[in-house]
Amino acid sequence: PHRYPAGFVYIFLGLYYLTGRGADLRLAQHLFAGLYLLNLLLVFRIYCRANKVPPYVFFFMCCASYRIHSIFVLRLFNDPVAMAILFLAINLFLEERWSWGCFFFSLAVSVKMNILLFAPGLLFLLLQRFGLLGSIPKLCICALLQVVLGLPFLLVNPVGYLTRSFDLGRQFQFKWTVNWRFLPEEVFQNRAFHAMLLLAHLTGLGLFAVHRWHRSKESILALLKDPAERKHTSPPLSVNNILCQEIIFVLFSSNFLGVCCSRSLHYQFYVWYFHTLPYLLWCTPTSKLAHMPKVLLLGVIELCWNTYPSTVCSSLSLHICHGLVLLQLWYGTAPSPAPHTPSPSRRPTAVSKKAQ
Repeated sequence: PHRYPAGFVYIFLGLYYLTGRGADLRLAQHLFAGLYLLNLLLVFRIYCRANKVPPYVFFFMCCASYRIHSIFVLRLFNDPVAMAILFLAINLFLEERWSWGCFFFSLAVSVKMNILLFAPGLLFLLLQRFGLLGSIPKLCICALLQVVLGLPFLLVNPVGYLTRSFDLGRQFQFKWTVNWRFLPEEVFQNRAFHAMLLLAHLTGLGLFAVHRWHRSKESILALLKDPAERKHTSPPLSVNNILCQEIIFVLFSSNFLGVCCSRSLHYQFYVWYFHTLPYLLWCTPTSKLAHMPKVLLLGVIELCWNTYPSTVCSSLSLHICHGLVLLQLWYGTAPSPAPHTPSPSRRPTAVSKKAQ
């Protein structure tokens, strides 16, 4: 029995044989170093399309994170593999290759379940782009790949495979938590606390979907219609207009909401959202004086993840940083009010200079 979906088994089985049944750890580290560089290339491609983040911030992304380098090259976790495939899927979405993007999105889910944190945002984008009926074939691609990859396990022990690989009720050990160290252990393990976090997560997704992701004046239920039948038809999602940024914003913020409401964050989970943080911080309008506080936020988050074992101070600081990022996303992406033009009857009559 194992705790990950089938894609993980196939990929790490290949690594097992490539490294002489796991004996050549140096080769494994070289392979993960290559994966790290490929991951950066895919992330940079996304940021190049977004055109939001100042170039100097990429120094912090590449060189200033000991924890990320450890997760990739020293620990050889499956989290970086899943995230690299996910960033490939996002690149395909930006290229309007939605079917292939859904294929690789599902492949990433088959490596580790945390990719499902992006799923609410992806569902919103599919409905926005294709409507309900048009989204069904894309969702079928995601589901069919899971069935094909898991078939050897589903034929033998379907209940065991599904309950272990996609275990939503898994209990985490308190000693490894990065984000909830300030709580008593009995509260951390309490099912009511888990239910409260789930409710907070769903509420956050609902609020962002209605007030920040949905830009049309129509009801959000209009997403279920065919795009051609909507009253206020938005321009097609294209890499040539600002809606390219909308794809990135919806997916990254969907994942970030899930991270904020996670029942526990372990040290390898940092890679789930590390490469999205610069975009989340700089996607809102920024004055020159506001750059330093954002860099400081990145530094404090990094410090929290490098504190081992986690402390009350580090876990509280991490929540404060997450809260500040959320507040900026909420208020910084609020729809601008429509300019008010006075009616002709109330316009002041022009007064000539001679009359003055």
